[in-house]
Order: sequence, then structure tokens, then C-alpha cells
Amino acid sequence: MLSSHDETAGTTPGTDDTAGITPGTEPGTAPGTHNTTGTEPRAERDPGGADPGSGGTTPDPAVDGSAPGSPSRVKVSVVVPVYNPGSAIDELIGSLLRQSMPPGEWEAVFVDDGSTDGSGARLDELAARYPDRFRVEHIPNSGWPSRPRNVGIGLARGEYVQFADHDDWFGDEALQRLYAYARENGADVVVGKMAGRGRSVPRELFRRNRPDATLAKDPLIDSLTPHKMFRREFLRREGLLFPEGRRRLEDHVFVTAAYFAAGRISVLSDYVCYIHVALADSSNAGFRRFDPAGYFGNLREALDIVDAHTGPGAFRDRLHRRWLRVEMLGRLTAPRHLAAPEEWRGAFFREVRAVLLERFAPGVAAGLPAPQRALVALVAADRFDDVRRLALWESGVRARATARVTGPAEITVEGELTAPGGAPLTFRTVDGKDVLTPPVSGLPAQALDVTDRLGSARIDLVARRRGGGGEEFFVPGETTALRVPTPDGGFRVRHRTVATLAPDTLNSGRNAGRWELKARVSSCGWQQDTELPVSLTIASDGAPPQLRKGTATPFLVRVKRRARRLTGGGARG
Repeated sequence: MLSSHDETAGTTPGTDDTAGITPGTEPGTAPGTHNTTGTEPRAERDPGGADPGSGGTTPDPAVDGSAPGSPSRVKVSVVVPVYNPGSAIDELIGSLLRQSMPPGEWEAVFVDDGSTDGSGARLDELAARYPDRFRVEHIPNSGWPSRPRNVGIGLARGEYVQFADHDDWFGDEALQRLYAYARENGADVVVGKMAGRGRSVPRELFRRNRPDATLAKDPLIDSLTPHKMFRREFLRREGLLFPEGRRRLEDHVFVTAAYFAAGRISVLSDYVCYIHVALADSSNAGFRRFDPAGYFGNLREALDIVDAHTGPGAFRDRLHRRWLRVEMLGRLTAPRHLAAPEEWRGAFFREVRAVLLERFAPGVAAGLPAPQRALVALVAADRFDDVRRLALWESGVRARATARVTGPAEITVEGELTAPGGAPLTFRTVDGKDVLTPPVSGLPAQALDVTDRLGSARIDLVARRRGGGGEEFFVPGETTALRVPTPDGGFRVRHRTVATLAPDTLNSGRNAGRWELKARVSSCGWQQDTELPVSLTIASDGAPPQLRKGTATPFLVRVKRRARRLTGGGARG
């Protein structure tokens, strides 16, 4: 599906970070409930540019315990908006109690947004038992996470503020590592590596550590959820707060403004810090259809921040591309969207087309992969039915791969993309250009050109911890590609990588346990995973890896992941 496309091979859109908002479903929630999803850049502010602060409500002085100069030994304040979490909050509390950062150096500020399930009283008991670690503030129900987060900012005493949702959790060393990395690099914002349990998260952003990341050179724009660490004085100085009220994409507005305002942004990728969780009942994903006009009105606000800090040209186009790729095309072509009533799909299509024609320069779509450029051409031409036809074909593209253990810690992986039905995906060369051949006619030639994308296509070996939070890590390797002619005059592309496992390759050496291995084929805008028949076991942290032939992933787990892909929910792969 196009929602798994990536403009820089290897990043899951929305992955998000769209870090995981299911396309075609509401990114907010109904009144009285919370959306705990979001979506997941640094550039210098133009002189005279607009204030990056994005509105919101100033924290009440009565609850502001963070006046400059007040004595505090708290290094990190974790701010958590809470509304009726039930037992879903247990993993977060447990992960906080396991933090390697000593008690007294961190605090968790739970802001209870009028819970009615007894969670407020439970949190009060927790704070009474651990007064050096937990604080609780009760507020009338606002129905949205922005107000609790803003109250939490006002209550925070730490040098840094880390946001979390009540149904997610942290790696055991997350706060200590994030804080040390922030101090080491003098960062205003630190983005810690994320993993997803049943949810998509950014991938390419976390391929390596990035001590001085910027919007101009790094894929920061792929991570727009608020689950990051911010210097508290930076938030105060810039007046950064979440826009309040019943609205959408408030996290996009906050994080985009913070990226532009930050003096330095650092990305910590060698340890999984934050685990996003999709609940079994999907209550944290807002699985209701939403009002397209209101949603795209809020999307325009995020675009306004970008426009206030950039001039027309390639840089602005690249940032705009993230919203076109994830929030518009990704949702427009997702299975849940395609299964929605035609009347609602038509209203959504019209809003997408309006924003496309109103806000995006030609260079925005020009930088997309061929399948998405083709979609943009269809949307611009008002070909509603053909968008659906192309999306249904594209959603059938998969990856197929084989693996061989070729050394004590070496794996050779070969694979390729397959078309719907299982045959290899093929391409043709026309007038010296390599082109895609989808089953939709009347598309402009430039929309189908994959010459450059094929040149940068690759296959990666990815290790995913079995159980736990679904931590994933790239295994370093050398990748090559081979064109294989087909009988019809076209060609297919076979990819090969030789990867080597070192003791500290996975999770900075905190890697004891069993890992499943999979191949990730990134080509022409597709990014598809396929499991490999090789298992990896590490007896203790930092011990030599043990590779064995045999299916690594239990059958029922594979079935569940397949079901999520077919319904468009949760993580892909």
C-alpha cells in the first residue's frame, strides 16, 4: 500500500510515526477520550520569520513549579496525559520504576484529564508510595491530550521534559541515555529511537546516531509525534505549547515549530528508548472516520509553520512532501480508506485535491517515488476511480527473499519485489529511461520514471527482538543489485546483501535473547519486509551471536501480522 512508501528508501511514513496513524481513520478522538497516536526536522529560522510558538494556553501560574532559578536536582520530567487507561498504563509505570537513572534525578508528572475508571485514585496511591518519582495533577476533562501536556510542562521541574502516552513505555536505560546524550551534544531536542508493538515507527531516521541533526540534511520530518525530550528552558524561552481544543495534528504543529526553533537536535539511534503500543481494541488510534474539511484545515496550520521559516524552493518542497506523502496519499490509498463508504471517500478525495492544487509547488510531487507521482497525476486530473484502481494494484506488491548462513556471524540475503499474484515485479526501458508499468493508462511518462530510484534500491537485513517492544536494528552489510532480463523484453531486479553481526550491533550490546531476522527491500518507493528462515540467539548481553537455520517467527505471530497488513492497521512487516 502507498502508506508504506518512503521518499528516502527505508522510512515508513507516519511512521509514525506517520508514526502509526492508520490512514483513513481519525487522528484525534471523540470528546472525553484521548488520541495517543501522532505523527513524527532543524533548519535555521529566516530573519524576521514568524514566531515558532504555536499558540495553546499558558500554563497556570498556580501549577507552575518551574520558575527559572528554583533549586532542583531533577534532570528529566516525564509528562504523561492520562485518561481512562485501565491496565494499559501498567507497562509504562513498570518501565519507569525500572529506569537506570537514580530516583530523585527524574520524575513522572501524570496529568489526569478527568478519568472515570479509577485511574486517578490509583495514580494518587502510586505517588504516595513513591513521592520521589511520581506526581499527579487532576484537571477537568478537556477531551484532548494538549491541555494535560501543557499543564505538565508548567509542573515540570526537570532540566529536560520527555513526553509519553499512558499506553506506551520506555527502555530501561532510556532516560539516563537520553539525558547524557542531550548534555553531551548541548541539544534542545533529543529524538530517541522508537520501536512499535503493532504500530509503525520511523526507520531511516534511526539508521545511525545523529548528534547534530537538521531539517535540511536529515529525515527529521518523518518523526512528528511529541514523544521526545525537550530542554525545559527552551520550551519556556520559545513559548512552545500544544494548541488546545478539539482539533487534529496538534503534535505536528508543536514539533515542527520546535524543530525550527531548536539550536541543536540530536537523534539517539543505538538504543531503543520508546516503545509505541497499539492496544488490542485500537482505542489509542481513533479508528473512526473524521471530518475531512476540519482535518485538512489543521494540516494547513502545519504547512503555515514551514512556509513561515522557508522560502520557495527545494527545501520547502522536501518538507511539504512529508504531508503529501503520509497524510494525503498514504491515507487516500490505505485499505481502511478503500473500504469506507464512497460518499466519505469522495469528500476526502476533494479535500486532498484542494490542498494539492492550493499549497504544493510542482517540486513537491516531483520528489516522490513513481507510484506516488502517478497518484498525484490522477488526483490532479480528478480521476477518482483510477486512484482506487492504482491503489488496489499497488497494495499487492510484496517482497520475497532467501537467506544463507555463510560464516560464523555472516548472513547472505537475496531478494526482490513481487507483483500482485506473486510474479517478480518487472520494469521496462523506454527512450533510455527505466519505467514502472502499472495497470492504469494515460499517465504522463515522467510520473513512471524509476531510473534514479532503481539506482539507489537496496535490501537490508533487519533484526527484531522476539517479544518485548519489537525493537528493530539494521545489521550492517554490503548490498548489490542485478538486472535480470524477462521474456517480454523487460527486466526484474534481484538484490543481494552480505551482513555481519557483531556483539554490539544490536541495542548497544543489551541484546540477550532471541531475535527474528527479516529482509527489507526498499525500491522505487516501496519498502517491504519478508521474514527469513534463520534464527538468531544471543545467550547474554554482548555474547557472540548464534545463527541457525529454521523459521524464527512463530506461526500465529506471522498470521496476526499478515492480518494487520490486510486491514491496514498497525505495523507493516
